[in-house]
Amino acid sequence: MTVTIRRLATDDGAGLEAYVRIRNATQPDNPDSLEHLAWEDETYPGAATRLLAEAPTGSAIGAASTGRVYIYPEAYERAWIGVWVVPEWRRRGVGTALLRAAGDAERGAGKTGFELELSEAHAAGHAFLAAHGFVEVDRSMAVALELAGLEPPAVDPPPGIRLVTLAERPDLLAGVHRVAVEAFPDIPSADEPLYAGTLEEYIARDVDRPGIRRDAFQVAIDGSDGEAVGFASLMFAPGSSLIAWHDMTAVRPAWRGRGIASALKRATIAWALANGVETLETGNDESNAPMRAVNAALGYRPQPDYVGLQGPLPPRR
Repeated sequence: MTVTIRRLATDDGAGLEAYVRIRNATQPDNPDSLEHLAWEDETYPGAATRLLAEAPTGSAIGAASTGRVYIYPEAYERAWIGVWVVPEWRRRGVGTALLRAAGDAERGAGKTGFELELSEAHAAGHAFLAAHGFVEVDRSMAVALELAGLEPPAVDPPPGIRLVTLAERPDLLAGVHRVAVEAFPDIPSADEPLYAGTLEEYIARDVDRPGIRRDAFQVAIDGSDGEAVGFASLMFAPGSSLIAWHDMTAVRPAWRGRGIASALKRATIAWALANGVETLETGNDESNAPMRAVNAALGYRPQPDYVGLQGPLPPRR
């Protein structure tokens, strides 16, 4: 039985809808949306390759996505990968065909391998990837905070620190970017420091991305000179107004150890409670003990870990 693998154009509405439907049904803990796809294509033109697997009847049975890992520089040697196959078509070569098609696309773009994060809850996915040479390179300790019945926490920033939002103070964007430039290299990562990017890229990726609200984007400023010294942002899960992720919490190195990160996180929790969010989710590298301690003190409870995996490009189709 022949399965067709085709690359989706950015204007293929029906194909993209099928892609989102399959991805969200098979991996609901890492969903996507048409709005997010449109943002991705506008912000990084040509960077993403999306594939759809179709049965001889024409029905969509699998999907894949690959392209630049946006949190790293464009020259980073690896590409992200995601492969999703509907349950009734698994173990019939569909996932392998999608992986190889994605490999062909990235080989042509000069990449040398793939990487992704996958919850340890997806045992079948880990078995598939291990069979194709993927190995664990890092691990993020995932946690969640259920907000039902929770009292808003007292924010209580440390002395000399004020908290404002980007909605209130859009003039702080350049200062927030400076925080990212200083803080991102210290965030644990498998083999490449995280990349703040230019101011313009940072704003497009980490401020104006779908799901990120400026009124929820908390900025810590030094009360003496008004300089940004830290920030915390939330991003709603695609298609949801009830689940949000802690997209990033960052503090400039010289200002750490004063309770700024805790105050920022409490401010995002208070905002979430006031705006109808039901669940906050986050994760930190297992070596990031300070932020994990902050989360534990605030009542976040462990979830299945997210495992960072890297693997080779498969043989050509």
